[in-house]
Amino acid sequence: MGKSKKKKSHLPLRMNILFFVIFLLFASLILQLGVVQILYGEDAQEEINRTENTTIHTPVPRGKMFDRFGRVIVDNEPLYSITYTPPKGVQPMDRLKLAEDLAEFISMGEEEELKKIVRERDLKEYFYLLNEEEVRERVSQEESEDLSGGEEYQLLLDRITEEEVESIPFEKYQVIAIKKELDQASALAPHIIKNDEITIEEYASVAEHLNQLPGINVTSDWNRKYPYEGTFRNYIGTITTAEQGIPRANQDYYLSLDYSRNDRVGKSGLEEKYESILRGSKEKIRYETDKKNNIVNTEVVREGSRGDDLVLSIDIELQQQVDEIVKKRLKEEIARQPYKNRFLEDAMVVMMDPNTGEVLAVSGMYYNRDRESGEPEVVDHSYKAIQAQHLPGSTVKGATVLMALQEDVMQPGESIYDRKLYVSDTVKGSYRNLGPVNDITALQKSSNVYMFLAGYRIGGETYVPRKPIDFKSGTYNKFLYNFNQFGLGVPTGIDMPSEATGVIGEKPIPGTQLDFLIGQYNSYTTMQLAQYVSTIANDGYRIRPHLVKEIREPSNEMEQLGSVKENVNTDVLNRIDMEEKYIDRVKLGFQYAFQRQGGTAYSTFKDVDYRPAGKTGTAQNFMFPKDSNGNTTKIETENLTMVGYAPHDKPEVAFSVVVPHVGKQIGSSINKDISKDILDAYFELKKERSEKGIEDVEENLNEEENEASDNNEE
Repeated sequence: MGKSKKKKSHLPLRMNILFFVIFLLFASLILQLGVVQILYGEDAQEEINRTENTTIHTPVPRGKMFDRFGRVIVDNEPLYSITYTPPKGVQPMDRLKLAEDLAEFISMGEEEELKKIVRERDLKEYFYLLNEEEVRERVSQEESEDLSGGEEYQLLLDRITEEEVESIPFEKYQVIAIKKELDQASALAPHIIKNDEITIEEYASVAEHLNQLPGINVTSDWNRKYPYEGTFRNYIGTITTAEQGIPRANQDYYLSLDYSRNDRVGKSGLEEKYESILRGSKEKIRYETDKKNNIVNTEVVREGSRGDDLVLSIDIELQQQVDEIVKKRLKEEIARQPYKNRFLEDAMVVMMDPNTGEVLAVSGMYYNRDRESGEPEVVDHSYKAIQAQHLPGSTVKGATVLMALQEDVMQPGESIYDRKLYVSDTVKGSYRNLGPVNDITALQKSSNVYMFLAGYRIGGETYVPRKPIDFKSGTYNKFLYNFNQFGLGVPTGIDMPSEATGVIGEKPIPGTQLDFLIGQYNSYTTMQLAQYVSTIANDGYRIRPHLVKEIREPSNEMEQLGSVKENVNTDVLNRIDMEEKYIDRVKLGFQYAFQRQGGTAYSTFKDVDYRPAGKTGTAQNFMFPKDSNGNTTKIETENLTMVGYAPHDKPEVAFSVVVPHVGKQIGSSINKDISKDILDAYFELKKERSEKGIEDVEENLNEEENEASDNNEE
């Protein structure tokens, strides 16, 4: 019994020791918590609350575009916007509450406009949010058992009656329209709720109450502005809308370059070609949010800056005049055409500096004929100057003569007799028998026979009437090679996203090879013809045509240019494999064609003082229209073309004109009329600017640099 009492007396002691130890541990923990709360409570709470960093990229305006004289042709106009970036975990009822709050400050439109925005489904979704439990009771468990979430939701909406939809007060349409926009926003990407016709009052009211509108922000955005309206728009190009965002086909590429999905990017023309320069650097802001997605800190990681500016080679004043000239002449010519032969609908022009490749103007007009109403309109299709390919006719004879001289099959000054040729079973000749011609007068008078006989000799053949031709192997490739040197049949290299390279005839026979030499077989673009004649004008250097002259840093001054970031220098693609003495003879032939009696363009240019040179062209072009019975008729039309430059002794402007499908045998001179009009316009503008002391951007820049150099020397 005594032993038992001894054991019992030890149990309370051990328990007391255990309780005491536990007490000490708890006391230590409480003490530590107290220290944390007193000394570090505020920091600890802040650390707990900070759960995530989010970086937002704010778009900046694109770079502007100026013409060669510093006139703004593409600008940005401010666009005030109200945007929504939904916090994570936001629920439909949260967005409805936000829409109701936001509706106190903005309007989404008048009654008629709201009726177009708010559809029946939007009204049903609004009713469902307010009456979810009631609507859910209308669908049994058996009905929804095998349905997906989306199918079940649609069934619930279908159970909402027309009377219930009509019971929604019209004043709620504003709320519904706003919520519809809120629902389209994706996490961490600002979605524009309203930017069209937003008033200053709305913008200011929302800005003042941002603390009451979670996720809502006010921003200053931009839209492209075109002071010269439609002029040169085909080449300026377009950009995507915020709704379109980056193209899906290239989405991975753009996202890798720090674009957001709803960023606007260039999708055609110069906007696309120079996207990396025009886009600018988006402002990067880091938002720190707590666990309730409330913003607790904001940090600007990178300041935004708008894109760099482009100074174009285009003279916008000349461009406008050229557009009007082409439009006027095209309308006049179509009015002269017999109705049954009315296939004429286009006219295209390129003007460029043959020494630098700078494109001064590029135009193309399309006569859109509504055959039912007979009400035509002329619209800008200037993109066809680099994409539409047409038979060039005799304009390419300069390349043919140079090839014949360089291949040593024709001698300078050698005379041949221009008469009808009997090639196998075909008669070939010039527009009339021209008699004796040499390399120069063949260009002056546009002899086909000279070109045909040159082709015979290059092909290793001698002309014998009615004898079948058997050119030596590689003759056609030699023709192509020599023409390619001038840019005929190959890319010009112009700084645009796409250009056509011409249509090359396949499986040519000797007869069509002869046609090639007079521009009656392969087709070329108006830009290719401009590059070709520029190559002759500048003594054999093929220069890449370009539309951008300089890249400049953005300026803070309105309509002012920033400092030069990059000059687009003259890019010589190749020097033609022709001796200079032969080039000089072709240039003399071109001069005679415009300035000497008997020349094909003499009657048009005989009275001008700017000393032009060039070559006219006419190409047969057959059309095969069908009548109401489906019968095909063969109708012959003509492509009227022209290339040239001026002055002949010191060329400063080169040009090409293409007018396809002109009615035959009506004595048209539209190619010559357009050519004279555009040269007149160029030299008249030059004279006016000289009298006013107006210089282009590059000349002004050079003058500034010279002045700075003089000051440094002093």
